[in-house]
Amino acid sequence: MGEKIAKLGIKRDNDMMYYIKSGDVWATPRKKPGQPKGKAAKVAAAGVEMDYSKFLYYLDGDGDIARKERQVGGSKRKSSSKAPKAAKKPAAKKAAKKAPAKKAGGKKAGGKKGKRK
Repeated sequence: MGEKIAKLGIKRDNDMMYYIKSGDVWATPRKKPGQPKGKAAKVAAAGVEMDYSKFLYYLDGDGDIARKERQVGGSKRKSSSKAPKAAKKPAAKKAAKKAPAKKAGGKKAGGKKGKRK
């Protein structure tokens, strides 16, 4: 969860999408099939100083402006084992496979493929 920056208490509507732009809260209607695109409108002028390089700003569930620190470089993944990996040993060679037995009859033996006389 992030830290609250400004307490506004905005009542949210499910038909609107809320975002923070230039320190103010804006809302735009959600796109619905068959309806034209709606216009964005300023809901509240909060005048919050924003640092886009370090934080993400959003309208939380209580209707207040909150921010969360950005994850630089993406999420870190868990390693499967905490011990360092040992060097791999070369795999033992497997026994050579036998060629499949030829069927009797069919084509003539010898000659190059694709050449006709």
